[in-house]
Amino acid sequence: MFDVVISGAGPAGCKSAEILAKAGFKVALLEKNTNWRKPCGGGVSSRIFKYYPQLRKHDYHKINGVSMYSSDYDNLEYSWGGIRESSINVDRLEFDNVIRNVAIDSGAELFDKHVSYDFIYKDGKKVGIKAKSKSGSIDFLGKILLIADGMSSKLANKSGLRKKWNINDMYQAKCAIMEGELSLDTSKISLFFQKYKGYGWIFPLKDNHFNIGCGTCNEDNSKYNLNEIYNDFFKDPFIKKILSGSNYKTHWSGSYPMPGSGIIDRALYGDNLMIIGDACGFCSPISGEGIHPSVVSGQAAAEVAINALENDEISAQSLKKYKQYPNIKKIIRNFKMKVSMVEFFFENKGKQLNALFKLAKSDDVYREEVINMFLFNKPLSKELLQLLKTT
Repeated sequence: MFDVVISGAGPAGCKSAEILAKAGFKVALLEKNTNWRKPCGGGVSSRIFKYYPQLRKHDYHKINGVSMYSSDYDNLEYSWGGIRESSINVDRLEFDNVIRNVAIDSGAELFDKHVSYDFIYKDGKKVGIKAKSKSGSIDFLGKILLIADGMSSKLANKSGLRKKWNINDMYQAKCAIMEGELSLDTSKISLFFQKYKGYGWIFPLKDNHFNIGCGTCNEDNSKYNLNEIYNDFFKDPFIKKILSGSNYKTHWSGSYPMPGSGIIDRALYGDNLMIIGDACGFCSPISGEGIHPSVVSGQAAAEVAINALENDEISAQSLKKYKQYPNIKKIIRNFKMKVSMVEFFFENKGKQLNALFKLAKSDDVYREEVINMFLFNKPLSKELLQLLKTT
């Protein structure tokens, strides 16, 4: 019998496991495969060091700026070198194993190659998680259950808290880790917004490696073929100038869905159950950043779980504090704002975003507004929005 059973050992699950184990609780951390690399750009803001100071010891590629391109290649750049701490770009296989080891070292018990597929019920209540392993089905009983196994989670669907994802509520993306020359500033990440709803990216990694990919979101998932736009991205004359070398080597590639419509706040908690990370939408609309918000959700759920276990009160009423957690409320607000911005920016095949970048380049005040929206989750002013509508 465990105090907490966590399905999924990614950023959200690992952070919850770490905090709960450090507090002295018995934690089972179930993971389908620790050798699996989640397809992901791998960009992580410096805010991650607040949650994982251990990462400072690792030799990740440092990032001190961003280059953003509209669909007609208007460029908007911003550097924060010397102003704030460097962000990092990571290989998710390496990164996830680092934070997983933090959880294990804190006392969480990892069960690798265990695929969660259903709940265990007693008197109509969920009392544990069923998982498949090489030796067969295993029952993990727990007082509190945390669902952290991503968008494909069978448990989230069976929880009764949320429905299956609609294709119009997600991003679909494909990416690769490649090695070769780049004719761009490798201290910056590069984002390439498209005429369809979506964007491409090039994120430098260490030793001439880089993460490159692109994807669609919302209703354009059905209008465009992912493999075709991925191939077209590489053929784009502008991208070919950046990939101007020869003998590029692909080390790995993969495709994946991501939440694209913000947090499903009505589905965050139930009796002795919380859903965290991608499984409940902790992935930023527009940018697709998911590591940091997932870690925040993992910490919030763990702290709420500790309070619930100490008071022997694990009902939905007690776990409601997860949704009310200040940082969770802040993320929910920010994501709702960004969802509305996605619709606005991609009107008329990206012309709004083209106009926004032109305004930002023409006026330092507008430029600061746009940078603050993309990087620091601050809404655009009414003045700038009105000006965009009349441009």
